[in-house]
Amino acid sequence: MRRLALIVVVVLLAAGAAAAVIGTGSSEGAGGPYLVRAIFDDASFAVPGEDVRIAGAPVGSIESLCALASRSCGETPKNKAAVTLEIDNSSFAPFHANATCAIRPQSLIGEEYVDCSPGTSSAPPLTRITSGPGAGQYYLPVTQTSSPVDFDIVQDIAQEPVRQSLAIIIDELGTGLAARGSDLNAVIHRANPALGYTDQVFQILARQNRQLAQLATDADTVLAPLAQDRGQLADFVAQANSTSVATAARAAALARTFQLFPSFLRQLQPLMADLGTLADQGTPVMMTLGQSAADLGREFENLAPFATAARSALSELGATAAQSQQPLVASVPLARRLQRVGNATLPTANLLDQLTTSLYQTGAIDQLMATLFYGTAAGNGFDSVGHYVRVEPLVSSCTNYATSPVPGCSANFGQGGGGAPASGSAARAAAARRGIVAAALRAVAGQSRSAASLKGLLRYLIGDR
Repeated sequence: MRRLALIVVVVLLAAGAAAAVIGTGSSEGAGGPYLVRAIFDDASFAVPGEDVRIAGAPVGSIESLCALASRSCGETPKNKAAVTLEIDNSSFAPFHANATCAIRPQSLIGEEYVDCSPGTSSAPPLTRITSGPGAGQYYLPVTQTSSPVDFDIVQDIAQEPVRQSLAIIIDELGTGLAARGSDLNAVIHRANPALGYTDQVFQILARQNRQLAQLATDADTVLAPLAQDRGQLADFVAQANSTSVATAARAAALARTFQLFPSFLRQLQPLMADLGTLADQGTPVMMTLGQSAADLGREFENLAPFATAARSALSELGATAAQSQQPLVASVPLARRLQRVGNATLPTANLLDQLTTSLYQTGAIDQLMATLFYGTAAGNGFDSVGHYVRVEPLVSSCTNYATSPVPGCSANFGQGGGGAPASGSAARAAAARRGIVAAALRAVAGQSRSAASLKGLLRYLIGDR
């Protein structure tokens, strides 16, 4: 049992040690420093341990330097220096293909540091060296680095023998660079990247000289009115400042607005689709309105004189309304009395409407006018005695006076539409007339004074006297 327990303990310790080793190796591989092998024309007085900065903030240090084409530098180009940069802050790694580095003086005593820009995320990362010197590091070519000219070297130009050596160099410079002008231009541009960028800017401006000339002309046209209204422009700047301050005070609300904006756009999409359909369907209407726009414009132009003339009329109408206010207020009791009278005469008016409608539909008005016309024509004769009436008496069995209906002499039509007389039909007609009169009288039963006169009028009109 003791031997078995010892074996288990040994196995556990071995497993723990292996896990520790594996964990340590993986942490070094994953969380170790980011190494960049940057190639410079001249490493100047840079030494290992000096800072590597990005935007002025230290992010690492120089791990090592390798000058000239020594064996330790491997395949470093001749007369170049390989500087290994150790980036400790992982927030600035990796460097990208458009990254740049420059050695800059840090103080007057010769200390220097490396100022780098890691590039933009849109560019691919730097290429990693897979074998040879610098294996595992990331390669930054000499075309993306620059070296400074130290201040003490510039001062040595005024001293012997540097001054004489410089004179010899200048004398022989033309001969030595007779066929290497492009190389000298590249070296000058790498010495100060700003020169290379300036050259690119000048090339772009040279290609766009016509646009620049047009810009100068248009700018003069635009700036002339602005110069005349400089006071308003200054006020615009002041108002913009106030607006910016107010906007900053509501920054949280604005942020919430932008958070809700995508959902608003999703809800707005169906509405915009409907508006697009409406716009498509409304295009013919808009075209028709466009054709009528000229006529509408003339109408509105003619409306202006009318509005001018109507202004005085409206003013006079207002004065008249002010003068008529008191009489109108005084006429309110009269209007109320007229309303009561109208309500009381409503049944009579309805009956009168039915009567006139019946007279119109049966042609009674026309027959009355014919009677007046023919009666006047019959009585227009005149002699020494006076007017006389032309008559043509018709003598028959129906001309004798009778107190009861005579067969064949009734002027009433029966229900069948025939002309044959019948005593039963006459009785039914009389009963119907009396029913009509009774119904009319019941409708105006509340108005005693108008009931009597209406009763007589109805009986006269229907011949029930």
